[in-house]
Amino acid sequence: MNLIAKDSRITAMGMLVEAYTSLRTVLEQELHAHTGLSGPTFEVLLRLGRSPGRRLRMNDLAVEMHLSPSGLSRLVDRVAAAGLVAREACETDRRGAYAVLTAEGARRLAEALPVHERGLERHLAGALDPAELEQLTALLRRVRDHVRAEAGPIVAPLR
Repeated sequence: MNLIAKDSRITAMGMLVEAYTSLRTVLEQELHAHTGLSGPTFEVLLRLGRSPGRRLRMNDLAVEMHLSPSGLSRLVDRVAAAGLVAREACETDRRGAYAVLTAEGARRLAEALPVHERGLERHLAGALDPAELEQLTALLRRVRDHVRAEAGPIVAPLR
């Protein structure tokens, strides 16, 4: 007996989760095979590389990556031990700190970006025509913004 009647909302959410999980897994596997970088390390480098001054406050980076402050701190410690990021004290807040992309981190990011872009082309854009990719991006942005508006400011989870 089917306990849950067919519900397009449940189906859409399931497809979103399955597509994201599958896409993230294959992209991380390819990235690691070609560059040795883990998915989380690449994400830190990418977010810092796209930020003004190639740096972000640790709290902001935790929120962006959906990690607890302690989870991000452990990740940044590992990435810093590899020489890819550095921590800098915040001039205006003694308790605050920045994660900053190092020259070596920028070099490794530049090496990894083409691998990531080829994976995105093959596994995401390759399944859609350009108009569909644009439409998917717009729809996902609208859902994200709707959820954020309802939830209020996004904060790092309490993991």
